[in-house]
Amino acid sequence: MDLGTILGIALSLAIVVMVMILDGGNPLELVAKPAPILLTLVGSMMATMATTSLSNMLKLPKYFIIAIKEPHYKTEEAIETLAKMADKARREGLLALEEESKKIKDPFLQKGIMLVVDGVDPAQVRSILHTQIEHMQQRHEVGIHIFNTAGGFAPTFGIIGTVMGLISVLKELDNPAKLAGSIASAFLATLWGLLSSNMIYLPLGGKLQHKDAEEVAFKTMLLEGILSLQAGENPRIVREKLQAFLPPSAVAKAAAGAGKKEKANA
Repeated sequence: MDLGTILGIALSLAIVVMVMILDGGNPLELVAKPAPILLTLVGSMMATMATTSLSNMLKLPKYFIIAIKEPHYKTEEAIETLAKMADKARREGLLALEEESKKIKDPFLQKGIMLVVDGVDPAQVRSILHTQIEHMQQRHEVGIHIFNTAGGFAPTFGIIGTVMGLISVLKELDNPAKLAGSIASAFLATLWGLLSSNMIYLPLGGKLQHKDAEEVAFKTMLLEGILSLQAGENPRIVREKLQAFLPPSAVAKAAAGAGKKEKANA
């Protein structure tokens, strides 16, 4: 699980509840009226469905799981794999990588290596793999669009709920005893619209966008490694080129590990 997403949403909700208590309110008042919740949450999702397809909306649970799931990109391991394969390709030729490719678990990397082994032109290899990355981004964009769009609709539905509530309030002007409760209930819809937008929809959309960028960066690194391997570049050059995709701390750690290995071999 991605603790950043879960903690971020949970703590933001906790702060809202805490401030409500400090102001003398009761947190149970947030769920005392089901109508504002139904209008903002369900209404915003139904409006979002009008901007996409029903099949995409049915994938909403899948997008939610992706947003809260911790990604596992073994970047350093992939760099070492490509560097070793580059060394083997220089010594034994590209055809020697066919057996090695069968051991690779990453489908994108495996496909790229097989294209190289099959003798596909480097420009075509880049085009094929780059197209695959673009289509991956298009699939990711569906989930991002759903959450961001719902985040835009939710406050509007909250305002609609408040206006509807105020219309009911105006009907109670001859009964001052009910006015305070009716006004509070009316503004509850606006509150839920803002809460659902800024604590659920937009954070989840932002998380999906962040994960999309991470996966694109990882696969772009693999693409550059595959092309370097095909070009017959020196394994050390391949490693250094791909380490440019890593943060400086990871590069320093990898360098320290390589130094220890060299001393051990000496």
